[in-house]
Amino acid sequence: MAQSGYAAALAKRFGTRERKTTVGTEVRAGFTTFLVMAYIIFVNSNTVSTSNAALADRGDVPGFLPVAVATALAAGILTIAMGLVANYPFAMAAGLGLNSTVAYGLILGKQLPWDQAMAVIFWEGVVITLLVLTGFRQAILNAIPLAMKRAIAVGIGLFIMIIGLNEGGIVVNGPTPLTLGNLTTPAILTFVIGLAIGLVLTVRKVKGALLFSILGATIAAIALNAAYGTPIEGSPFNSAGFLNGSATLPSDVSQLFFNFDLANFATIGKPLGAIFTVWGNGVGALSIGLAVFTLMLSDFFDTAGTIVGLGERAKLTNDRGQLPGSDKVLLVDSVGAALGGAFGVSSNTTYIESAAGIEEGGRTGLTSVVTGLLFLAAILVAPIAGIVPAQATAPALVLVGFLMFQVIKDIEWKDVIDGFPILVTIVMMPFTYSITTGIGAGFVTYGFLKLVSGRAKDVKPLMWVSVIAFLLYFALPYLQATLGF
Repeated sequence: MAQSGYAAALAKRFGTRERKTTVGTEVRAGFTTFLVMAYIIFVNSNTVSTSNAALADRGDVPGFLPVAVATALAAGILTIAMGLVANYPFAMAAGLGLNSTVAYGLILGKQLPWDQAMAVIFWEGVVITLLVLTGFRQAILNAIPLAMKRAIAVGIGLFIMIIGLNEGGIVVNGPTPLTLGNLTTPAILTFVIGLAIGLVLTVRKVKGALLFSILGATIAAIALNAAYGTPIEGSPFNSAGFLNGSATLPSDVSQLFFNFDLANFATIGKPLGAIFTVWGNGVGALSIGLAVFTLMLSDFFDTAGTIVGLGERAKLTNDRGQLPGSDKVLLVDSVGAALGGAFGVSSNTTYIESAAGIEEGGRTGLTSVVTGLLFLAAILVAPIAGIVPAQATAPALVLVGFLMFQVIKDIEWKDVIDGFPILVTIVMMPFTYSITTGIGAGFVTYGFLKLVSGRAKDVKPLMWVSVIAFLLYFALPYLQATLGF
């Protein structure tokens, strides 16, 4: 009875009845989102710590464990905040593209100390938060035409599908930019098993199809890895095609847990000591300012595209394609950028993988709270999440991508002036592996065609602001190379 009362309180707090969901569905969706996203704890730590071979000799860069702990902690706090403040099933974590920019663009490229590179991320978060508080970010989002919003949702769906196929080993880099992977490895069989489970359960309308797909594929991966996996010297992958350490049950149960050590929290807050000194280093204030602008623009539109796509798929947008209360989503997301910098893990942003939880029926912030709590638990048990191989979660991404792609049926293609920018938006996201680039290319093409057709007045003023901002964004590499800053 007490449990029933607790469930009723949660249902009332998050409005599950109004969004036609249940507490049980939200909990299941939260688990699904976490399983699909848990990889970020390891990937981010391998990118912005000394585990990255390119940063191994940098004495100022922290080690793997402190970054892993901070990554999980930041993701947990922000995802819970998203659920409580915005009441949407959107999860947050360190952004992959942005963390690579920190490692290779700021620390290695500009030779910034680690704490100053993270201070740049902090300032990017401050700027974007101010844009939210002034209402500018929301106004930009509302200025995007409905057809372009739908194109963004479709593009993200195709992008997610490509990510899934790549992580599953079906599509890889080769003699051509994209080619068929090695279909003879047990890792590929894991992907096929997971996809088959997901498809069968989805067709049979079984609740938890994606979650069962991930769990079933993981069990298959452990069995296949035990039978066929042997280490390959100098390679991060074994003979079965699995990443070393994944798809393996440890011989000692204690290996499933991190030792709780306060030293692993030492990096949290350290970059705050460099938020002023970063402007006075040898790189120059102008160069730092441009870095902040570039990161801000990428973060700005990456999140805009993500919440538009997720909102469309969850059927939570209105007839103008707007997400009610999206200002709260944008606020939490913007604060996440600053918090990510302060924690030393790079900018935290809303994740497109949240779509996995949405497909499991997640419609409220309770999904996010569950996902966030699991991220916090991962501070101690992150190695458990590491057992799940990429090939086990990849099928869920492929299925989610397909479902998001279905929005394409609502797009009008007859007018070239509107239709061609839509196509550019859709195809550029997966082909450049960037939501921001896809949106930017689509916006610039849209503005150009409206201008040359004499229909410039059809475009809202803030949409023109976005077009100009993207023109500058695309021109920055040339300007920096030419002018030397």
